[in-house]
Amino acid sequence: MNFNLTEEQQLIKQNAREFALENVEPIAAELDKTGRYPAEVIKKMAELDFMGMPYPPEYGGAGADYLSYILVVEEISRSCASTGIIYSAHCSLAAWPIFKWGSEELKQKYLVPLCKGEKLGAFALTEPGAGTDAAAGTCTAKADADSYILNGTKCFITNGGVADVYIVFALTDPAQGVKGLSAFVVDANLPGFEIGKHEDKMGIRGSQTTELVFKNCRIPQTNLIGKEGKGFGIAMQTLDGGRVGVAAQALGIAQAALDEAIKFAKERVQFGKPIATKQAIQWMLAEMETKLQAARLLTYQAAAAKDEGKIFSKEAGMAKMFASEAADWICGKAIQIHGGYGYIKNFKVERLYRDAKICTIYEGTNEVQRMVVSGSLLR
Repeated sequence: MNFNLTEEQQLIKQNAREFALENVEPIAAELDKTGRYPAEVIKKMAELDFMGMPYPPEYGGAGADYLSYILVVEEISRSCASTGIIYSAHCSLAAWPIFKWGSEELKQKYLVPLCKGEKLGAFALTEPGAGTDAAAGTCTAKADADSYILNGTKCFITNGGVADVYIVFALTDPAQGVKGLSAFVVDANLPGFEIGKHEDKMGIRGSQTTELVFKNCRIPQTNLIGKEGKGFGIAMQTLDGGRVGVAAQALGIAQAALDEAIKFAKERVQFGKPIATKQAIQWMLAEMETKLQAARLLTYQAAAAKDEGKIFSKEAGMAKMFASEAADWICGKAIQIHGGYGYIKNFKVERLYRDAKICTIYEGTNEVQRMVVSGSLLR
């Protein structure tokens, strides 16, 4: 059993870290403050072939494995969680359904520019009345000649308003419930497609989160992904990969919090000595590192299972659940080590604490992950 990264993976991780330190870290606090979308960083990531990293070169990708992509998500998120989720939602959620189930026409028209970073992608499943209960959605797509007419509202959509391509789930046969759900590729510039409310979030503030509103939006029938009625399965399988991406985002946030805690503990002097000499601080740091390394192993294991073509729903659920809760806990301890300074916005750990929380919620709450994992055990 080998837990070591390959030489190529180590190089990818190093390059991603250097890129993040040079391009992402300097603007992370500003993105958090202003909520600005970092278009210039995404453009540079495209130039380095990050945007289509786990996809074949014939579709504009880098041809890397999923674990290599996860390493990039982790290192980008270590500097800025907002940029990390922009990237992860694009790569894990938007590009994958087209690659896995899309026709060759859809791949050439949409996957290639997504992988090249010429277009940004988003994934639209959640609705105001259908979050965890995805089967309760009311967005519809009615067949009409050579088109589908899309009506309804989606919410909490990452990359909303800045994406060029949206993967949208809608009922083609409402009477069938979840068995009538289908998946579509929708261009952002189509008539009848509007961006609704922009959410003012607690964390990941540089990531745009909006409503999508469809009012008799006509899309070509050729933009159907796979077959009618197969949308729920497409969504769930796509979310498995996305959950590994969220776990990697959590790893990056947690690593950054630990880095800050160690640095502060060495510099902060109380009672004539750095607080790093105090056993109470040392024990907190030891537990933080232990939880982080356990989360990292679970996350890399899930990515490796995906690379091996295995069913990895359980592994993805465990990784997302454990890594996100570890990040939440580690960020809390980092603030505790900083004392009153940790509660001040000028200190990075305050932002990290706010960013970490969402990892326990989106792409399936951790309560859902517990259902997934326990369900796999009780079959």
